Amino acid sequence: MERTKLDGYKLMSFGKISSTQDLALDLIARNEASNKTVIIAESQTAGRGRYKRKWVSNSGNLYASFIYKISERNPRLSYAIAVAVAETMIHFGITPQIKWPNDVLIDGKKISGILIEYAGCFVIIGVGINIKTCPKQNEYKTTKINDYTNVSVQDVLTVLIKKINKWRDADFSVIRERWMDMAMGINKTIKYQGKVAELMGLNESGGIGFALWFKVYFNIRR
Repeated sequence: MERTKLDGYKLMSFGKISSTQDLALDLIARNEASNKTVIIAESQTAGRGRYKRKWVSNSGNLYASFIYKISERNPRLSYAIAVAVAETMIHFGITPQIKWPNDVLIDGKKISGILIEYAGCFVIIGVGINIKTCPKQNEYKTTKINDYTNVSVQDVLTVLIKKINKWRDADFSVIRERWMDMAMGINKTIKYQGKVAELMGLNESGGIGFALWFKVYFNIRR
């Protein structure tokens, strides 16, 4: 393990570990966590995403967990982090899209995953970004940054930290506008909870807005 300073953050760097997210939770449980700590690993044996889905974590990609001290939970934080990751892609000349709520895609293929967890007076923001490798998944297509440009893990981490600093505490109206700029499927028909609906975007509280099919159908019939 290496401990260094990076742009005001305490950086803890590891080779192969089970999970940066689990290590962050363990630090908090042992009262050893501090604000603005980032844990990175070269690979993970038990990386996970939302709903405890397995996140394949081969060497060459960014696996990071950011620890921040907080006074209260922020249910809209995931949108801010999605924007930060998407703008990291833009920095390297890549055009991203955001799939609700916080998946970042390139050319319709997933390149990043975000996991936000709370523990005590801390929030842990887990970010995985495919740089050199991308796993094959049955349920969705994946891609990696080096399909578009050559960058290192350190390059991506440096930019990502700056983007998270910019967006984490930004006013939600600004976050919402930027999220909508990059969101996929806006004003398009999708399936939501078994119903056909038109995705309208985010409302002011961070909820997703839909025009349900039966309303559209009713208006047409009238």
